[in-house]
Amino acid sequence: MAAPAGSGKRPPTRERIPARPPGEEPRIRAPKPPWLKIRFRTGEPYKSVRHTLDTLSLHTVCEEARCPNIFECWGEQTATFMILGDICTRRCGFCAVMTGTPGRVDPGEPTRLAEAVERMELAHAVITSVDRDDLPDGGAAHFAAVIRAVRARRPGCAVEVLTPDFRGTPEALRTLLEAAPDVFAHNVETVPRLYRAVRPGSDYRHSLSLLSRAKALGAPVTKSGFMLGLGEDRREIGEVLSDLREARVGIVTIGQYLQPTGGHLPVSRFVPPGEFEEIRREALPLGFRHVEAGPLVRSSYHASRHLKGTPGEAPAAQGQGGEP
Repeated sequence: MAAPAGSGKRPPTRERIPARPPGEEPRIRAPKPPWLKIRFRTGEPYKSVRHTLDTLSLHTVCEEARCPNIFECWGEQTATFMILGDICTRRCGFCAVMTGTPGRVDPGEPTRLAEAVERMELAHAVITSVDRDDLPDGGAAHFAAVIRAVRARRPGCAVEVLTPDFRGTPEALRTLLEAAPDVFAHNVETVPRLYRAVRPGSDYRHSLSLLSRAKALGAPVTKSGFMLGLGEDRREIGEVLSDLREARVGIVTIGQYLQPTGGHLPVSRFVPPGEFEEIRREALPLGFRHVEAGPLVRSSYHASRHLKGTPGEAPAAQGQGGEP
């Protein structure tokens, strides 16, 4: 199925907007250490993914958020779909996605996305979205429609959703979970002290509550992630991990913050791989089903492995289909 006439996919954010607002001085971007160097792979699998996304007029967080793993993931013929448009109603200090007034919800998107999942022969599909504070349900019904479309088109494909906070609307979460995603994810992104700069318009405690309620409403696996390198300390990292486990989160991802442009928050420090491993080992005894931690880790990076629970699985959780 081709994209509807006149709905051509726009270039990603980085090609449409300047790196910083007019008149604003750029923030100095620190050079990256060797462990953050990536390989540019644009072979046939990469080109195949791009062709599928372009012909079906679909967006990915891989492009819009400038994910460093795009070449690896697309090279393995997988991608993280971004629904509900490519314009976000919030302006987070770390995120490259464009902020503004979104367009109307595209009713044909669930069908086209399901076709992409089928074309790419995905066994695990990850679906995220921009924040849509302009919609009464924050886009929850559209998420549900996408999940159902994928299940109908490719039965057996695991569906993971990475959602916004829906502004705390109780029915929105219920609507989404009625479509029965295999994994419900919502990222806390950073430690509470840094929220004002990193996630203005969002609330740390509300994000924890959303994750806890998702579990209470029957989500089989819940997941969250946060970044290092924004100015947090080890004590605060430990507190976030404890808070997430208290909210019954089963999977945690921890990665390095990378400044998308000179107009975004600067990197306070580049955390070495060994420190990520220390944090991962400290997190596992808390009872998480899986902890993925490393400089290039993102929420959907190796997502299918997270669901299987290896590597980084807590011994007590081995063989379980969910988590306590």
